[in-house]
Parts: sequence; C-alpha cells; structure tokens
Amino acid sequence: MRALLSFLLILVAAPGWAAGPLIYGLKPTQIAPDTYVFEGTREHFTRANGGNILNPGFIVTGDGVIVIQSGPSRRFGEEMRAAIRTVTDKPIRKVFIGNLHPDYWLGNQAFADVPIAALPGTIEGIKAEGKGMTENMYRLVGDWMRGTEPVVPTEAVYGSTVVYGSHRLRLIPLEGHTAADLAIYDETTRVLFAGGVVFSDRTPTTPHADIAKWLKELDELEPLDVAVLVPNHGRVRRDKTAIAQTRDWLTWLDRILRERAEAGADMADALNLPIPDRFQSLGVLHEEYQRSVAHLWPRIERAALPRVN
Repeated sequence: MRALLSFLLILVAAPGWAAGPLIYGLKPTQIAPDTYVFEGTREHFTRANGGNILNPGFIVTGDGVIVIQSGPSRRFGEEMRAAIRTVTDKPIRKVFIGNLHPDYWLGNQAFADVPIAALPGTIEGIKAEGKGMTENMYRLVGDWMRGTEPVVPTEAVYGSTVVYGSHRLRLIPLEGHTAADLAIYDETTRVLFAGGVVFSDRTPTTPHADIAKWLKELDELEPLDVAVLVPNHGRVRRDKTAIAQTRDWLTWLDRILRERAEAGADMADALNLPIPDRFQSLGVLHEEYQRSVAHLWPRIERAALPRVN
C-alpha cells in the first residue's frame, strides 16, 4: 500500500509526465467562404489558457494563404500553422499583425519564412516594447511560452487595397486602441477582421488606449457593409452590434472617470465605482475595469485638476 501511495505522489509531483505536453488544440472554424478563425476564450492571460484569448484567422486564396495575427507564443504559431495544413496545402503568402499587444504577434517565429506585415507604428512599438512584453508573458503563462523569442514584423504596410486570388483586402490603418491598429476588410466576403478596435462580450483592454481616438476608430468602421465581424477578443458576430457594445463601454468609462476626477475623487474611489447592469455579461469585467482605471486615471486626473503654479 505504501508503495502504491509513493507512486501516486510521484505522478502528482511530476506535472510534465502526469499532465502530458501542453497543447492548445486549435481547430479552425469556417465563418465565410475560404475564411477561418481560431476563436479564443474571453478571459485574461492565465497558465490555464496559455494566452489563448485571441481570434486569429486565415483566408485561403488562389494566391496562397493570408494569416491574420500569429498568436501569443511560438507553440501557438506552430499549432496554428499545422491546423491550417488540415484545411489546405497552399503555401502561406503573408501574415498580417494588427497591433503591438503580445497575443497578436508572439507566434511570429512559426512564420519566419514568409513576409510578416504590420503598420509602421506597430513595428516601432514592437521594437521598443517587444522584449519586455515577451518577458511578461513568460511570467503570466509559464511553460506555454517555452522557446518563444520576439520576432519583429518584416514589412511595413499602409492604407491600401491588396488582391490575393479573388479576395480584395482593404487594409485600414487606425489609432486609438493602440498607436497603430490595423483592421482588414475583405471586400469579397464582407468579413471584417477588426483587430483590437472591437471587443465582443469581452471587456476592452486599455494599456495603450486613447479613448477619444478609439471612438473615432469605431466611427470609421461603422459604415462598412459587414457580413461577419471578427473581433480580436470575444464572440464572432454576423452583425455589427459589437461595435455599438464597445462604443457604449468606452463612452461610459470615459464619462464616469472624468466626472469623478472633476468631483475631486481619487483613484481608490474610482476603483470601486459600481458598474451598470448592462455590462455585467462582459468577460473579465471587474479585472479589466480596474486595470483601465490604473491606465487612464492619471491622465484624466491631470486634465481635470491642472497644476497651478
């Protein structure tokens, strides 16, 4: 009996053996002709999800495969590339990266043999902050990141329409969620890959946000004739309601923080403000609200209470 108990304790103490290898188990979901998405969770980065909170995708064209976002780790990028091969044997033509946040581009190592494109501001942001972001992801998700090193996008892109096979992709440069946000609208299928600009049933993140500019980003996307909207975080939609949902949250967040700052409240007060019932279904609501207060309050407070010399 003691021998059996000792054996079981060894199994528990050796997670690499008992639990087996870390696997994301990525499965592409078709959302439109030739168009697929790997839908992530509505959580924050954890060691349970390995950073799989994004909705990267790909488009199979007559001129090769276009990949949109490479994911949060080398392991993710490798699994993503293997999953693409289960759909098509066409070569990958290009990878587009939407912004500098780590879950968008830390899978770049798996695609280092093809052009990796991003807006100039994203490239500069990754050069400046990429190493620190990579180290932080190691702290957040642990072994999922094993072997991951930052790979900077190799090609700068701007606002234009590019054609791959029968697919016309409109590259839309924006700023607000970060200093450089790339949305991609497929004019052929009317699929909008909204980048980090739109969140769906998931609380928006704000570490690099300028809310006034972010609201203008939403204004620019709103007129598009969208059949399927792919937010980079949250549920894929067959309408544009996620744009209104994101706008509602950002407008409320900006207004309530400004009102409290102008009333003389401090950050501790702001961290504990009640959140309206209409937002209670959003993923990671309270955690992201408190993070947003930490991100946004100092600038809002300075604007509301300018220093008098």
